[in-house]
Amino acid sequence: MAVIDKYFKLLVESGGSDLHLTEGESPKLRIHGSVTVIEGESILKGESFKQMLAEICEPRSFEMYLKEGDLDFAYAMDEESRFRCNYFKQRQGLGAVFRLIPTKIASLEDLGIPEVVKNFAHIRSGLVLVTGPTGSGKSTTLAALLDYINRTQCKHIITIEEPIEFVHSNKQCILTQREVPHQCPTFSDGLRASLREDAEIVLVGEMRDLETISLALTAAETGMLVFGTLHTNNARKTVDRIIDVFPADQQSQVRTMLAASLRGVLAQLLMKRIDGGRVAVNEIMFTTPAVSSIIREGKTQKLTDVITQGKAEGMQFMDEAIWDKLRAGIVTPEEAYMKAIDKTRFKNFLPLESQSLGVASGESPNEH
Repeated sequence: MAVIDKYFKLLVESGGSDLHLTEGESPKLRIHGSVTVIEGESILKGESFKQMLAEICEPRSFEMYLKEGDLDFAYAMDEESRFRCNYFKQRQGLGAVFRLIPTKIASLEDLGIPEVVKNFAHIRSGLVLVTGPTGSGKSTTLAALLDYINRTQCKHIITIEEPIEFVHSNKQCILTQREVPHQCPTFSDGLRASLREDAEIVLVGEMRDLETISLALTAAETGMLVFGTLHTNNARKTVDRIIDVFPADQQSQVRTMLAASLRGVLAQLLMKRIDGGRVAVNEIMFTTPAVSSIIREGKTQKLTDVITQGKAEGMQFMDEAIWDKLRAGIVTPEEAYMKAIDKTRFKNFLPLESQSLGVASGESPNEH
């Protein structure tokens, strides 16, 4: 048993999501969205902390971390407990954050994701983007969607991840999981190779650079169904982010490509529940002729209206999803206000003292 396992066991027993270990600080857990100190634990120091981190990591990878300052990998404590690990250097020395990955893949129904999201699984080709800030459950939702395909279709699915989080077994599908940088050097290398590997579906764990995004668009155009993730909060910002990655002289062409290949956007946020725990809320956009036209013309501000008016097609605007949770008494008015895009709609539900604080803070509606 590794020394660090005692902290992992505490994380699992407490129902937490993340473990934070930082040299010069006491160990901390994130439970239901809030970070708390583990009581009775001493400050992490020097050589003993370094050895604790080294114990669960491949020696060559750890040497690379000490040299370069960053490392991502996955660690399985036992059959039930698997963790995504990020090592980094910080002002006081070494540091690490560990995210608990459920070994059992939840279904879309278990996660409370709208039934209409299953439509993305039945698309033959094109680009589907699952977006949201760090820690919003994108990976969990994508794993559930891939598992639904794995149970109901007969296809070859390739995932390119850094690191591999959810481990899929073959059901009806052949599922090939590749980890960056161990099984392929980069996301773009893995995506380029997938074009020659007889795959119908490819998941790109992170679309963070021009080359990867460009290859994803090409793969989508050539007949593959590509699932990608971005750290954007809603459909409009997602479309803008994709186009803004490219140089100005290429953006007109990229808008045309994206209008032709984008099949939809599923944006996700996690909100704190009144009764403890967290609940997912989703913005859902399916690409219709109107959406394609808006993307081609570069008038993405109009996407909000199309999504709001697209309920019949299964679309859902983020603020409507938040509004539904507020009306159902699942989240507080303060939480709804903090996560909303158009905050004016939610301001009147705040206590009077919070109303003045919210406006005074000058908080941008799109920062969440």
